[in-house]
Formats: sequence, C-alpha cells, structure tokens
Amino acid sequence: MARRTSLEDATCAIAQALDVVGDWWTLLIVRDTARGVHRFDALQAELGVSRKVLTERLRLLVEADVLTRVPYQERPPRYEYRLTPRGRALLPVLVALQDWGDTWVLGDGSTTATAEEASAEARRVHELVGTRVPELRLLDDRGELRDPVADSPYTVLYCFPGAYARADSYPPGWTDIPGTAGCTLESCTYRDRLEDFTAAGAAVHGVSTQRPDEQRAFAEKEGLRFPLLSDAELSLVAALRLPTFRAAGAGRLKRLTLVVDRERVVRDVQYPVTDIAGNVAAALEAVRGGGA
Repeated sequence: MARRTSLEDATCAIAQALDVVGDWWTLLIVRDTARGVHRFDALQAELGVSRKVLTERLRLLVEADVLTRVPYQERPPRYEYRLTPRGRALLPVLVALQDWGDTWVLGDGSTTATAEEASAEARRVHELVGTRVPELRLLDDRGELRDPVADSPYTVLYCFPGAYARADSYPPGWTDIPGTAGCTLESCTYRDRLEDFTAAGAAVHGVSTQRPDEQRAFAEKEGLRFPLLSDAELSLVAALRLPTFRAAGAGRLKRLTLVVDRERVVRDVQYPVTDIAGNVAAALEAVRGGGA
C-alpha cells in the first residue's frame, strides 16, 4: 500500500500516525480486538467487511506492529490477532474519538459526567448486557495487578469519575460538571452495605481512571474494605466502550454500574446513575435476583 504522506510530512507525527491507522477499517479492527474479538471470522462478522479488505488491513497492522498473530490451532494453522504494546498505546486515541463523538456528534457539546436516559450513549451502555468482559488486569489501590472480575458468583463494578482524600485535590471546576457529585457517598454506601453484597455472593470493585496512589489515599481515609481499580490506561474503558468525559486534561469515567457473573458475562447495567443510594440498592437486588 503506497504511503499517503508527502515529504513535507516526514517530521509530522500526526501524518505519520495516519499512515498507519488513518483508515476506517484499521481503527475499527483495533477497537474490536480491544473488546476481545481476536479471530478472523469473528472480526469479519463483527465488522461486516469483505475477507479481502480484512486480510489486507490485518496484514498492514501486523507489519506496523500494532497487532501480532498468535497461533491457536496447528492443523490447519489458525491465528488470533492480539494488540501489541504499540497497539494498546492507541487505546487513549480510540477513547478520545468516542468521547468526542458522544460530546459533539451525539451530544450538544457540553461537558458532563452523566447522560440522558434516552440518549444513544445510554443505549450503547445498556447493550452491554449479555456481552463478556475480556480478560485483562488493572492495578488496584495497592499497586497489584488484579482481574476486575472476581472469583465469586457475581462482581459489582461501580465506575465513578473520581474521589480524593483531600478536598483540594479535585480538578478545578469539578463541582460545576453535571454528574460528578456523589463519588464519596457512593463508595461509602457500598462500604456500609458490603456485608449484604458478600452474603448475596457478590464482590464489590470500584473503578476510576485515577492513579492507584490517589485511590489508596481515598480508600484509607474512608475505610473501604474492597479494592479500587485504576483504569488509567483505559483498558476497561476501551474493552467495553464505557462513556468518559474530560476534566483537567484527563479522561474520566462517567458514573455507571455493571453486575458481572463468574463467566464474565454482564448481567445488569445501571446508567445513568442519578440516585446513589437507590443505585446501590438496585445493584444488590440485581445480584439477589441472579443478575437479571
């Protein structure tokens, strides 16, 4: 495939990056491999692209070290396509595109940590019911890698914009963004009802894009007895296409809750979350009802 950049673009990183991923199909392939779709036939079914086009785009992405081929069958030889470290470094680009689309194409351009119940964004999140959470690892608030899905009948993953040990740690203008208020209340409500979730067979994990040290300081201050997971690298966000917004130059998760079973299947989704106590109670009822 001929390079599209000119000699004048030789030192332009944007032009050089677009030479690798500046194509409709290549970015969607990266999107779907991040979501756990790794095999050729599955990618073709997901994308609705011809075998010829998919073969060519996969070849280019492998040559660019964005994807690597991993054998999963010897006779006949079959391969899965997995993101390399170079490919995973594209995840913030995909999330930024999604955030821009949610804000400026599907939305009205305003910064918000929530959504309208009838919005396309909310429908996308609710369509996660029945899908699987890909296998991945996130740093917890102790700096240890941890699977976001626990080895228990259910895991409640509550995603929140950010919570800090000190009031002066919040980004400027934080309280002016609709939907940001309530992170401390949410975590403390889960803390106070943790025995109920445990008795119902559910582990509780909080998730934000904060650094683990920021989460640890908050968890220690509030006496949380469950792990907070850092998705600062946006692995979970990209895998599930979770909604985000930007504040103080960083991507933040919008508030939502997922109930996931041991087989990694999403059984219940709550989004948008406007009533903190009611949301925690609804998550508990979803677990008690078998995730339905």
